[in-house]
Amino acid sequence: MTRPGSGLRPFSVKAKMSTLVVVSVFITTGLLMVAVRTRTELRFITVFSVIATLLITQFVAHGLTAPLDEMTTVARSISHGDYTRRVSGADRRDELGDLAQTINRMADDLEAVDRHRKELVANVSHELRTPIAALRAVLENVVDGVSSADPETMRTALKQTERLGRLVETLLDLSRLDNGVVTLKARRFEVWPYLSGVLKEANLAVSHRRLSSGSGNHTRKDVHLHLDVSPPELTAHADAERLHQVVANLIDNAVKHSPPHGRVTVLARRGPGPESLALEVLDEGPGIPESERHRVFERFNRGEVPSPHGPGSDGGTGLGLAIARWAVDLHGGRIGVAESVRGCRIQVTLPGVPQPRG
Repeated sequence: MTRPGSGLRPFSVKAKMSTLVVVSVFITTGLLMVAVRTRTELRFITVFSVIATLLITQFVAHGLTAPLDEMTTVARSISHGDYTRRVSGADRRDELGDLAQTINRMADDLEAVDRHRKELVANVSHELRTPIAALRAVLENVVDGVSSADPETMRTALKQTERLGRLVETLLDLSRLDNGVVTLKARRFEVWPYLSGVLKEANLAVSHRRLSSGSGNHTRKDVHLHLDVSPPELTAHADAERLHQVVANLIDNAVKHSPPHGRVTVLARRGPGPESLALEVLDEGPGIPESERHRVFERFNRGEVPSPHGPGSDGGTGLGLAIARWAVDLHGGRIGVAESVRGCRIQVTLPGVPQPRG
């Protein structure tokens, strides 16, 4: 489609106005020639010429102003919060068609933003309600004397408090992202010792993770974490804190979806650029259907894959992968779900040292 301003399109408003002028001139000239040949008085020819020109102008003007009236009505509805209205005539091959398409795209975007806002409020409310209700139940039992404040009860209360803290921290990270206040503090580091530390922390988290199932609580101590870095002396240039968020969230997601006695592998290889890094996190879970892969990094999206631990398993807040994508985007890198024979395979590429522009 030719863009506005790139030339005179055959169906553009400019072309229609030009055609109107040309037709009016031809009508006037033709009537003058008829008047000369038939010796008709000039005033009659003038009246006929004006009437014919007004009729043609009215016809053309109606075709131009009617869409504008509709656009005004739709725009007013959108300004009042009704994002379901759309402008007809988006298939017109003129400037009005371009404007109709722009308004419809704007309405689509605003409707999506409004839908995401409502989903955000609903999901945040749900995520906050669950640990608050659990914490309140524990404390009420202690206060009422139903249970004593023994270490096991306090550990249960602490677990719910920590869950609240994690949710608030991830929400703060997303808020910083939306406000554009997060900056990178990139540096050069050795990949093997760095990732080893991340996996040690993840192992501690795995050993203390409790998943609620229909049969009660059980501890996931059966997931094995494996690190594969090649070459061993591999170095990279990135923000270590943000990269920690990426790897930790990917491991956390992989562990949650791993089968009993499953294996989660973190691979690190040299990327295409100087000090760049290519990471992969693989698990042996049910994998992600191709139709869901474009949505797994959306906020609060938990996917449609059934949990391998049975109904009621804790699938997390749905913010982990959104945080990972945010941190990767902050580096100017790429993250996505790759094809895998078994389980889920997520690839991350960080660009390394920024190259000077020549």
